[in-house]
Amino acid sequence: MFEPWLIAPISAIISILVGLYFYHYVNKQDSGTERMKEIAYAIEEGANAFLRREYTVLTIFVLIVATLLGITLPEPIWATTEPLKNLALSVAYLFGSFCSALAGFLGLSIATKANTKAANAAKEGLNKAFQIGFRGGAVMGLAVVGAGLIGISIVYAITGDPGIVLGYSFGASALALFAKAGGGIYTKTADISADLVGKVELGIPEDDPRNPAVIADNVGDNVGDVAGMGADLFDSYVASIVAVMILGQALGLVEIPLVFAGLGILAAILGALTVRVGKHGSPGRSLNMGTYITCTIFAVLTFVVAYYLNYDPRIWGAAIVGLIAGVVIGMTSDYFTSDDKAPVKKTAEASLTGTATNIITGFSYGLHSVFPPLIGIGVASAVAYYLYGLFGIGMAAVGMLSIVGLIVSNDAYGPIVDNSRGIAMQGALSDEVIRITDEMDSAGNTAKAITKGFAIGAAGLTVIALLAAFQERAGGNITFDLMNPLVLLGALIGIAMPAVFSAMVMLGVGRNAERMIAEIRRQFKEIPGLKEGKQGVKPDYAKCVDIATIGALKELMPASIVAISVTLIVGFIGGIQALGGYLAGTIFSGLLFALLMANAGGLWDNAKKLIESGEHGGKGSEAHKAAVVGDTVGDPFKDTAGPSLNTMITVMSLVASLFAVLIANYNLFKLLGLG
Repeated sequence: MFEPWLIAPISAIISILVGLYFYHYVNKQDSGTERMKEIAYAIEEGANAFLRREYTVLTIFVLIVATLLGITLPEPIWATTEPLKNLALSVAYLFGSFCSALAGFLGLSIATKANTKAANAAKEGLNKAFQIGFRGGAVMGLAVVGAGLIGISIVYAITGDPGIVLGYSFGASALALFAKAGGGIYTKTADISADLVGKVELGIPEDDPRNPAVIADNVGDNVGDVAGMGADLFDSYVASIVAVMILGQALGLVEIPLVFAGLGILAAILGALTVRVGKHGSPGRSLNMGTYITCTIFAVLTFVVAYYLNYDPRIWGAAIVGLIAGVVIGMTSDYFTSDDKAPVKKTAEASLTGTATNIITGFSYGLHSVFPPLIGIGVASAVAYYLYGLFGIGMAAVGMLSIVGLIVSNDAYGPIVDNSRGIAMQGALSDEVIRITDEMDSAGNTAKAITKGFAIGAAGLTVIALLAAFQERAGGNITFDLMNPLVLLGALIGIAMPAVFSAMVMLGVGRNAERMIAEIRRQFKEIPGLKEGKQGVKPDYAKCVDIATIGALKELMPASIVAISVTLIVGFIGGIQALGGYLAGTIFSGLLFALLMANAGGLWDNAKKLIESGEHGGKGSEAHKAAVVGDTVGDPFKDTAGPSLNTMITVMSLVASLFAVLIANYNLFKLLGLG
């Protein structure tokens, strides 16, 4: 008899096969002139070099953590009667890390090929170029959901234990935290340095081949927004499914999230196949239409299958509530970051009076932007809870993340077309080609902003489900009362953690940018004819790529290790009550900071682009210089700290859930007879 949960691995395999078809489609396209191929090769080499060095460092970390997990969990090796469970958890963790790394590698591999192919296709018009850019992004999207769900399915098929699958999720999340933080530090180091010296000091255009940081900037788009964001959503996707499996254990509903996730993959594939743009169509509208079609297909598919399998209709209702909340959060991000909406227009206008008013206005709209999505997450959680309790909240998270295959496709499309614009500029292609790549890039910026809002909302529902899973693993009947001093202490520490983490990664960007800015200035000063653009004079691109790589790897470790270690310290000192308060504080504070930074950063970026299109004096004006500075403040907000917070709060929640039983039995307050 066919087991319904097998829909998950079957859908995952189909996802990987369709991803390979898209990979082949993009790969066979023409890469353009020798100059374009040379630029694309430099970007590909830089991205692969960063990934190799990052994965080498992370392999050491992963092996150390796998050993510690094998010794301590689910029970200390010296006290357990089932040592194979410890081994299974350790292997599942390694497998999760591997799958996350593989998804990032596959996406990056095609993204660094699709950029020049999309730029070359723009000679034939928007339709062909858009198709290459989107399908290149879809390879990443389908790799994320395919690798994530096939991994969960394999671990569950072998062990039948959601607790072991939790180890797989922790592997995915831990790697994602490093990938997102490292990629974010890299990309913003290069972006800020290139803009401040190139645009503000020298007045040269973006992606000008004279700028020594231009290749590092192009590389950064890929390691930050393709590999990094892919790992981020891979992490949330896997964590949401695992949390619901744990919550469903006591209810006999372990396999339902696997069924819904599998149907979500099928919906995302069908949605991706419908994404097209006409000769005079709008890329942004096409991306949004693909999302709406995917949501509709998912709602219909899940309703039919839930009815056929005789699932309680309230479970389907909870998933659809999450799906609707995800769309609403995406629309909110769209409003606050689109260049045709009031917040961006007013921030651009504020640039006329200087940098200070640009920053004040953008930051204020960023603060405004947190209210609708937080209300949305709260309403979705409340409705889902009344439909089916804590399991309903978990299913809302699964519903929201069910279409993540298409969401990541839209996100990865952004850096591909951003790079294609840069290659078109550096390859001296026609004004019409640059106009087409500009149009695609503008849609990509909005798509990335919507994706970030969606990712944060999805992480919000996921960590609420993980908090419930932590409570379940810690004893089930435990309550966290804010009047309990241990809970209050934990909550206050938790509230501070997103601020501390954000400060650490943004200071890392600042330190690394200082090093690169000094190098860019040195090259312009010491290389004769570089500033003037003399024939045959080239900057040393590799030096800036190297600075970004070394600095990112150096800066990512402290913040990531602090996030994990403080969670364990709070637990092993204050016990379950302190840790429960800590998680709640981190979740609420983390969501606010993440939404603020993602939306404010996207808003500043598009305000700058609006001025560059000719508004308020256009490029080179005083308003433009003010907007560039505002954008450089927003860069580490939206691409380093903001998105990394999603992963940070997920990792903390998974660490707490994994160590819950151990912490309940071995904590300082209990040993001292105080807890």
